Amino acid sequence: MRAPSGLLGPRGPLPLALLCLLAAARGSLADGQPSVSPLTSLPIEEERITKYSNLSLESHNVPPTASPLTSLPIQEEMLTKYSNLSLESHNISLTEHSNVPVEKNITLERPSNIELTCQITISRGVNSVNVTWKKGDELLENYLTNATGCILYAQYMFTIISSKQMGSYSCFFGGEKEQRGTFNFKVPEIHGKNKPLITYVGDSTVLMCKCQHCSPLHWTWYHSNGSVQVPIDVQMSEKYAINRTNANETRLKIMQLTEDNQGSYWCHAVFQLGESEERIQLVVLSYLVPLKPFLGIVVEVAILVAVILLCETYTQKKKKHIDDGKEFEQVEQLKSDDTNGVENNAPRHRKNESVSQ
Repeated sequence: MRAPSGLLGPRGPLPLALLCLLAAARGSLADGQPSVSPLTSLPIEEERITKYSNLSLESHNVPPTASPLTSLPIQEEMLTKYSNLSLESHNISLTEHSNVPVEKNITLERPSNIELTCQITISRGVNSVNVTWKKGDELLENYLTNATGCILYAQYMFTIISSKQMGSYSCFFGGEKEQRGTFNFKVPEIHGKNKPLITYVGDSTVLMCKCQHCSPLHWTWYHSNGSVQVPIDVQMSEKYAINRTNANETRLKIMQLTEDNQGSYWCHAVFQLGESEERIQLVVLSYLVPLKPFLGIVVEVAILVAVILLCETYTQKKKKHIDDGKEFEQVEQLKSDDTNGVENNAPRHRKNESVSQ
């Protein structure tokens, strides 16, 4: 029996087992089924994926070691996702032998990409210093470190898009003495009148709050005459009027003031990343109040004049009583002298009578 044409090997006809394999392969190709290649899904995996097709698929790879102060994959994704936001960089410099923490206050009005850097000069080896970052008491990850000579750098990059991400971020350099630098993020402050505003019954007054170099999304006024703050609705009362000409300031006008209108007024500003408020104290006086000091002076003068008159009257009475006493003594003395003169003349008259006889 001769082998079929095209099935001859270099040394004669191919073995029968090899012919059978070739026939099977041709049969599978004829049926339109592709051969299985490496790293393709096994039947069990295909069945599992089909069964749980409604679940999400997560894959995890071990990232390569990041070089100092280079962007990590998470930070690259963050910067790409929020590339339309502005980038704010802030630095803190620490000294090795200082025990005083360094703090920096940062005002943030809108969402931003943040880059925080702490640096410290180390006289000993920088490898003996442990670096950590915290937000409040929460330990942070994905920060960068680098050393240039005796200077050690620690950098943390993130994005603030909500009020929950505001707060304090601290870098710690651990060694013989732990050094700490803190970045405090807060929304802009608004400013009003620091001293109480004094007005009078029946007048009108204007309360103003202003935000320097910022534009709040919304302003709200509250009135509190105790512990409860009540929103002021200008639509429900003609007593109030709010001027919103400029976005960075608000003015509340109060007309026909009464003593019930005095108390604390709060201007409340809403930003994308939080809220801020300021208190203004309003004092409403009646027109009799300015007269009280004058009336007090008049009363004091009247009392002083009365005391002086009483003293003068008492002095005059006392002087008159003394003069009357002296006059009485003089009269008595005269009477006494007259009596003594009469008595002395009587014996003398008798003596003369006796001589004459």
